[in-house]
Amino acid sequence: MTDPPKTAPARAGERAHEAAHEAAHEAGVLLDDLGIRRALVRISHEILERTEDPGALYLVGIPNGGVPLARQIARNLNEIADLELPIGVLDTTLYRDDLVARGSRPRLRKTEMPSAVDDRVVVLVDDVASTGRTIRAAMDALMDFGRPRAVQVVALVDRGHRELPIRIDYVGKNIPTGRSDRVKFRAEDASDGAMEVVLVRGDADGGATS
Repeated sequence: MTDPPKTAPARAGERAHEAAHEAAHEAGVLLDDLGIRRALVRISHEILERTEDPGALYLVGIPNGGVPLARQIARNLNEIADLELPIGVLDTTLYRDDLVARGSRPRLRKTEMPSAVDDRVVVLVDDVASTGRTIRAAMDALMDFGRPRAVQVVALVDRGHRELPIRIDYVGKNIPTGRSDRVKFRAEDASDGAMEVVLVRGDADGGATS
């Protein structure tokens, strides 16, 4: 017998409980707003250096954290090279190969792809890379929108624990962590809002995959 769907107040209560649990287990800020912005400027320069045709770039953020990061990289590229680039948002939830194993009903996020990716150099942007399953799912989902010329991957943080042979092309910072730890990226809603990356110490049987 399956459990009945949770009501909105129940879901809100769960989220509040999770937030309180995370606050109690936070081990500190790993990257502050200034550190994140500096890392993104460096990554933006690296993207330009490694791309023969910068006008073919297409930035795609993976919800939730990858979206504000992709937008900031787009602003950087506009300031550095006067590029106006398309920015997509690509939900990977239904493409994950561990969907059944996770055991909970997935929460779908928004997908917004302003144009096809055919013959584009697509840069997938994620906040935290770990197992590689999210990036693998993003690559599978991307094929529904055309055939890109190339796919590159940005991760603000790479925390290790890779389970799939996924390479991160541009990394803001490598942060060794325990398998049960979580690295959380936080960003305010405003385009110029503050950002930070924090470490949340996990329980012995916990740990998120990404």
